[in-house]
Amino acid sequence: MTDILYPPKPSPGDRVAVISPSSGLPGLFPLPHELGLGRLRTEYGLRPVEYPATRTMGSTPQERADDIHAAFADPEIKAVIASIGGDDQITVIPLLDRELVRAHPKPFFGMSDNTHLLAFLRETGIVAFHGASVMVELGRPGAMHPQTAESLRAALFTPGPYELRPAERWGDVNRDWADPATFEAEPETRPGTGWTWVNADRVVEGRTWGGCLEIVGWMPMADRGVARDLSEYDGGVLFLETSEELPSAEEVFRTLRNMGERGLLGRFSALLMGRPKTWSFERPLGPEEGAAYAAAQREAVMRAMRTYAPDALVVFDVDLGHTDPQLVVPYGGPVRVDGPARRITVTY
Repeated sequence: MTDILYPPKPSPGDRVAVISPSSGLPGLFPLPHELGLGRLRTEYGLRPVEYPATRTMGSTPQERADDIHAAFADPEIKAVIASIGGDDQITVIPLLDRELVRAHPKPFFGMSDNTHLLAFLRETGIVAFHGASVMVELGRPGAMHPQTAESLRAALFTPGPYELRPAERWGDVNRDWADPATFEAEPETRPGTGWTWVNADRVVEGRTWGGCLEIVGWMPMADRGVARDLSEYDGGVLFLETSEELPSAEEVFRTLRNMGERGLLGRFSALLMGRPKTWSFERPLGPEEGAAYAAAQREAVMRAMRTYAPDALVVFDVDLGHTDPQLVVPYGGPVRVDGPARRITVTY
């Protein structure tokens, strides 16, 4: 493993790349994208620069790889931010020039299907950042969630420790991006429920790996994203979250079981499990159904952990995934999980 490298952070006034390494959804839904670009300018003082495939649905893997290369190679660009996720970034990764990216390190922000690129950057030694896409978090109707906005500001501009906090209010119900009325008010939220701790009698400090669980399950099948020497993860902090596709509890268990059978799950000393999204346009679960879904997913995770990593410290419902707010987590950077104090501190 290459020594880890935190890229230099941008400053207000700097140019930042906005790219679509997975899907060109900004071309179909310009309203949240334009809102997110505007907030980068007005709330963060940054100058977003779009690349050729950013708004192009159906762009080729090579076109998206070209945008990644151009963004990292341009000395005027000080950070790179994904517009949104998708489902085929796995086809882009083999086209990337590892030496070019390593020679021009930049902070990269993205999540969901961007787990592929986050893992690729970790392999180069570059610490990246899981979270804060342009269309979703920056393009949130009404206003950014204050905890998302604060976390992103710290990750963008302030190196050093940052303490994650449980959501004071959270939500996971979306509205139609094609309807301008969607952006006239903030999404509905509900009171936070705090985190649930298991085996919280210890302190774990280690580098992170993980991301969207479905993508983490795909990567080994393409022989990408997972270190050849699994001792790379010994004592580390695994973080996982599930997508808006609402995978079943059994699918969650099977993915974790497969990681366990590979000898991967037991390498980590702690697991941060993101709050599961319990609503989608395809499955608009009500509050009771959503609570039952979340409970079943939590038990599926514990079923796998009891078998393959029974001593690991586990924290449930950390707001790092597809729900709102979304806290930024350094990918490949150190995290301190303090069980007795019930505190999680990342390093930006």
